[in-house]
Amino acid sequence: MTPTAHAPRLLRPPSLTTLQLFVAVCESGSIGHAAQRQFIAASAVSKRLSDLEREIGMPLLQRHSRGVRPTPAGQSLLQHARSILNEIERLHSDLQEYAEGVRGHVQVFANLSAIVQFLPEDLGHFVRQHPAIKIDLQERMSRDTLAAVQEGAVGLGICHTPGQPPAALQARPYHRDRLVLVMPRGHRLASAGGAHGLAFAQALEADFVGLHSDSSIGLLMRQAAAAAGKTLRQRIQVTGLDAMCRMIDNGLGIGLMPDRAFALMQSWGGLCAMPLLDAWAQRQSWLIARDFEALPPAARLLAEHLQRRAQAPPAQT
Repeated sequence: MTPTAHAPRLLRPPSLTTLQLFVAVCESGSIGHAAQRQFIAASAVSKRLSDLEREIGMPLLQRHSRGVRPTPAGQSLLQHARSILNEIERLHSDLQEYAEGVRGHVQVFANLSAIVQFLPEDLGHFVRQHPAIKIDLQERMSRDTLAAVQEGAVGLGICHTPGQPPAALQARPYHRDRLVLVMPRGHRLASAGGAHGLAFAQALEADFVGLHSDSSIGLLMRQAAAAAGKTLRQRIQVTGLDAMCRMIDNGLGIGLMPDRAFALMQSWGGLCAMPLLDAWAQRQSWLIARDFEALPPAARLLAEHLQRRAQAPPAQT
């Protein structure tokens, strides 16, 4: 077969300087302005970009009377160039942190329940032992954390799953918690349960204040309602447990949250919590990774620390 005469070709990747100049030209809309911004002669900028267009085999910039703008191919290059330059900037920043004594950088995705209940103490204990390791903690729903770890977007995650995590991932047990129904004191359900709590099906006639519908608690609630042959009456969705308590405190419904999270919100004296008797209300959270042994040393150290903290007996008060 004869190759297409005008097929794009790129014998070698553009230099970072060329990418920086291309981005500057696109952002300013002018070769002259970009040259001033980069402290280089306009003729040198024009030659670099012309050489790049010739090597690729297609125009990247559309010249007009008031300057230039990227062609469709140029728009694609602009997007990639910005991504590459941002990664280089992050690399410089990370290396600078190492030069200043930070010997590790660990990114962790975790669900809201773990962030509220366990991670403040567990991570606080870790950074006191390892002050040279920087932790980037981001809140994500359990489903999104699982996907991010599977795709390699993040190395270490903490999440709840209905059952065991996917076989494609490695999982280590983290903390357990128990879901409780939160309601105003004096609510009819406060006296409906027995000494040990009540079943979720007993609460399905009430209005609920819930978290995002894709949260692990939201999924459990919908599944339990369907199993009972009823519809979950979730009237309000909020993004945090403190907002849920405020809504419940003002008579807008009842809610479901982890027991320790409710215990930590000591300012809500007008609320009470009833334990759920359902088996699914006892939850196991997991540390997940594609391969714990393949994690960078700082991330592996953190994973081992979190697992030890979860296995340790509760501190005596």
